[in-house]
Order: sequence, then structure tokens, then C-alpha cells
Amino acid sequence: MKRIEIRVFGFVQGVGFRAYTRRRALELNLRGFARNERDGSVYIVAEGEEGNLIRLLEAVKKGPGRVESVEYKITEATGEFKEFDIL
Repeated sequence: MKRIEIRVFGFVQGVGFRAYTRRRALELNLRGFARNERDGSVYIVAEGEEGNLIRLLEAVKKGPGRVESVEYKITEATGEFKEFDIL
């Protein structure tokens, strides 16, 4: 099991981005969260199978809203999440 931390920059708040991310994460059997940051970005942490984490990464690059850039890192999972939440 792996963990991905993603920061999505652009016009991604107020457009359903976190709900979109949650739906996709649940389809991919991932656990974690998505939250808005004060700088206008969305921060996502997800854990699960590495292939599914990459699929989530590709999905968030596409929207909704206007994604300008994405930063991410993959590490070992901690197992701390039970669901995928919107914070």
C-alpha cells in the first residue's frame, strides 16, 4: 500500500473539485481526504494500491475547474484513514 500527497493549483475551489475527487477516490477504493487551502489550492492525501493512486492523480489533473499545476509525492501508506473525506 502506498500514499500520495497532491497539491492542485488553479481555479479549483468553489467548483466541486473536492466532491469530484472524493467520488473518484471511492471508485478507486482509496482512503484519505481532500481539503481547500488558504492559498486557493486543494490538498489531497490518499492511500491505496499504487496504480489506483496514479489513476486518481490523472483524474485530478483534468478538473473540474481550471487546473494550472499539480505537485505530488508518493510514500509508504500509514493506514490512518478509514474513509475518504472532504475537509
